[in-house]
Amino acid sequence: MAAGTLAAAALTVAPSADGTPGRTETAVESTSPVTGVIETEVSVRIPLPASVGSHPASCDRLSYLRYRSADGPSKSADADRILVAQPGILEGAGAFDSVARNTVKAAAGKGEHIEFWALDRRSNCLEDNAGIATGNATKAVDYYYGGKQVDGRKFDGFLTSDRTGWLAEVGLEQTVRDQYDLLSAELPDQKLRKDKVLCGGHSLGGVLTGVFATWDFDGNPATKADAGFNQCAGYFALDTTISTSLDDLNGSSSGPGGSLLPGLIPDTSIGYTAVQAGLRTGVLPRFLALPAVLNPETMNLLALSGLAARNAPGAESALLDSVPSNANIETTGRMLFSKNSEVFLKGSPTIRDFRLTNAAVLGAFMDDHSAPLAFIQTSVGFFDSAGSTGGAGSADGGRARIVDKNFPASNNDPAQPALFGTELKAIPDEPGGPLYTWRNFDRVGAADDPVYRSANGAPFTTAAKEVTDIGELARSLSEQPLDFTEDYFPTRLVTDIQLIDDPQLAGKLVHKEGLTANPKVTFVAGDGILADHIPQDENPVVLPGYQHLDVLTAAPVQNDGNRERIATLLSAFATR
Repeated sequence: MAAGTLAAAALTVAPSADGTPGRTETAVESTSPVTGVIETEVSVRIPLPASVGSHPASCDRLSYLRYRSADGPSKSADADRILVAQPGILEGAGAFDSVARNTVKAAAGKGEHIEFWALDRRSNCLEDNAGIATGNATKAVDYYYGGKQVDGRKFDGFLTSDRTGWLAEVGLEQTVRDQYDLLSAELPDQKLRKDKVLCGGHSLGGVLTGVFATWDFDGNPATKADAGFNQCAGYFALDTTISTSLDDLNGSSSGPGGSLLPGLIPDTSIGYTAVQAGLRTGVLPRFLALPAVLNPETMNLLALSGLAARNAPGAESALLDSVPSNANIETTGRMLFSKNSEVFLKGSPTIRDFRLTNAAVLGAFMDDHSAPLAFIQTSVGFFDSAGSTGGAGSADGGRARIVDKNFPASNNDPAQPALFGTELKAIPDEPGGPLYTWRNFDRVGAADDPVYRSANGAPFTTAAKEVTDIGELARSLSEQPLDFTEDYFPTRLVTDIQLIDDPQLAGKLVHKEGLTANPKVTFVAGDGILADHIPQDENPVVLPGYQHLDVLTAAPVQNDGNRERIATLLSAFATR
């Protein structure tokens, strides 16, 4: 049964000293096709230290999504294992929905009852998800852009750096301390944590897990019960490695952020003290954002597109016409949906000039054959259409034209796969013409597949390259109470990692043995950000056809008819 069928309201323990609930656990309604998994949202009051300064009261709580077997124990301490996952950069707890459900389900199929906790970092408290929570795309757009209220609440606008001064204090120390405090609150027995908790994460979450494993939490290196690695029985890495270096993700140490996030992370060569001064004074931005493509508004637009695709995937999209035109959205649209540099510079045609279904809009934003940035790519299928205005004599035998997308990178130049991805990019080519639809991952290679080809004659994709159901991606983006994206990712969290050798940080990472103290399993997306520098020393499980986000979103049954491998192998690792 789905979580929504549970007769469970909010379960609240005794209030804290200020009268607010110390802990709440609320059932989450879900339309997931994976049955037998119970999902709840857990929120625990763990206040920030006074030194952080003024901040919203909601940010004095830590939250996570808890997934467990419907046939298993109700108490976490009684589970066979508990997997605790740190999200990647610009990522929230909701991104783990599919892998969490699939893994819990796989373990239950073998008589084992595990839990999966998807953590939400503290900065997610700044997001306003009230519009998405209506479950109606029109109402959501009206809330974010039309001044309409939801439950008596009015949207206060997307935050700017000057309104988030306290984020200058949220770096590595606060982030790993939050995980430690949450685990201690939920599972007070350290010996039980050491026996049952598996620590891991996706992307940057692997680095955060490595930092956590080596951190000394009581300030006394001689005592080790508090050390991060002694809160974990093992580690798991999802398209990442358990390490303390961002270079392990980039495959390069060239410049701030290397090849993973060029231009997004401030220059840290000025040193730790200067970076901190810049964050505190506001000279440096307190959260990561670019003028277009990557910022709170565009992250919210992903959720809006997911909501529209979840409710009416085959309907012609009205989302892009209902969202107002502004410099951010128009520039983002040109970056994501320009056939070549000439179209980008000219500004025509834009994505608004094409007829696209809601599913096709989501695919254009996030599929690995369209999305320009590797770390937001999934393998959810391919563009399709019912026909072309060009008639039977047109390209592709009457199908609407789909051609090579050579911006921002050219299909003829496969350089920088860690930045742009490994796959050929494609784009619709008939503005104002036919309705472009979306062929889901499990229909690629079917008898009616027209097999669109690149100019070099190669098929853009094959069934072996597709692993994620676009409907499930849409659901994860828009159905979770803790959302898929992290709109206000603290800059300091990444600058701290860049400056991790500074004495002010290195003195906390004293348990270097923590990185190898526990068994671990590493999964690598075969076409993801590690594709050109797979860490062979980690003895990874390489997943052909997977992109960076597919390790989180892959369907429970793949196109070869087999069960999804991460769920199968991760559940086996957890329970062995």
